[in-house]
Amino acid sequence: MEAALLGLCNWSTLGVCAALKLPQISAVLAARSARGLSLPSLLLELAGFLVFLRYQCYYGYPPLTYLEYPILIAQDVILLLCIFHFNGNVKQATPYIAVLVSSWFVLALQKWIIDLAMQESSQP
Repeated sequence: MEAALLGLCNWSTLGVCAALKLPQISAVLAARSARGLSLPSLLLELAGFLVFLRYQCYYGYPPLTYLEYPILIAQDVILLLCIFHFNGNVKQATPYIAVLVSSWFVLALQKWIIDLAMQESSQP
């Protein structure tokens, strides 16, 4: 019974996370405008998700404990591309995407880097 309830909770969390940003993405696409989206806040959220996901992977936590983060990261990347598309230049997103991808690898170079990043991202 406990295993079934835990499985239901895990899959319902994944379902909610998969649908979390869909209304925002569809509203941006319908309005054909990125007005109201904040690039700095989106980048901060994306960086936090990325650091947390890399930390969980680095220390070998079970995938079900962090499986929603790749879904959230993908949705934030879609919003990032929407911001640049509707502001007129998608090519400006390239440096941001490059930094996010390279930070995935840099975070795991040394143990102290990932620990420091996790410590800094958890402070207010």
